[in-house]
Amino acid sequence: MWKRKWIGTGIITMSLALVLAGCGGSNNSPGATPAASGGATPTDAASGGETTELQKIRYSPFNGVSGLAVRFGIEKGFFKEEGLDVELITTQNPIEALTSKDIDIADSATTNVIVAAGKGAPLKIVSSMFRTKGPFYLIARPGIESVEDLKGKSIGAAVLGSGLDVYTQTILNKHGLSKEDVTYLANGVNEAAYASLTSGQVDATIIHEPFASLAEIEGTGTILAKGWDYLPTFHTGVLVSRNDFIEKHPELVEKLLRAYFKSQEYAKSNQDEYKAYFLKNVKVDAAVVDKAFERENVLWENNPDVNLDALQDTQQVQVDLGFQDQIYDIKDLLDLSFIPKK
Repeated sequence: MWKRKWIGTGIITMSLALVLAGCGGSNNSPGATPAASGGATPTDAASGGETTELQKIRYSPFNGVSGLAVRFGIEKGFFKEEGLDVELITTQNPIEALTSKDIDIADSATTNVIVAAGKGAPLKIVSSMFRTKGPFYLIARPGIESVEDLKGKSIGAAVLGSGLDVYTQTILNKHGLSKEDVTYLANGVNEAAYASLTSGQVDATIIHEPFASLAEIEGTGTILAKGWDYLPTFHTGVLVSRNDFIEKHPELVEKLLRAYFKSQEYAKSNQDEYKAYFLKNVKVDAAVVDKAFERENVLWENNPDVNLDALQDTQQVQVDLGFQDQIYDIKDLLDLSFIPKK
């Protein structure tokens, strides 16, 4: 049973003010607000036990479970180990917050960065996120057993124009349907989308975990399709920074990426510990988390590299669906020199 709601475009409220919708989601509201700080002055082992002043960086991770491992990593001290005092900023529009210089680096939907930077926004993709394939599921109420059965039914596409919309239309199209064959509507993300299904507002909806697993366990829905089966090369999540910040503080970008992936790798490798942290912050049955973790383990790649072919494929899908008016030269939008060297 979900106990508390998210503020903004998130999933459920966590004690950390955490948006899972970021991977492929659309961000619509401006502004950025402080969420939490990474700390003050740790002991630097390399300096013989002397305390060193942390370097400040303003970072906007996705809220919800997509950003939870980062917050876990902050609590474990991985960012302090890199000499960073991370000020977490909550924003529904990381592109706008970056260009207004309210934040220095952010998680973002890949397509949002491509379009903004392609049109001249002073931004660069500096890394992929811990996963890049769409962790989205088309779930339907009991009694609907296939995508074809959705003809004439009401379908929730989350936020129109977002990555979730892309996946919904693609799944329908590959089963011989279009959005004209159904009642197609925006029904929100995460908890709002789940409520629209259980209340009967829609017959099916695109949604994230842990709601897909929650629907299965509670018997309120059936998974008809997994997004990454339909768009295996559609790139959904990157870390992005401002050009001026990259030029002035390249070492901070590198340190943040190193701490980011250390956090992700630790969480994936120590899932019992991470699950306990997860359950402290997300009020859901442990069985739901187990099911969600198992299903999405294949997506948790922790590969910071950005595949240029995938970005080209992503843009072509966007153009084909009318979500993007042209294909941009990706090489001008990337600076991958800060990716941690293993």
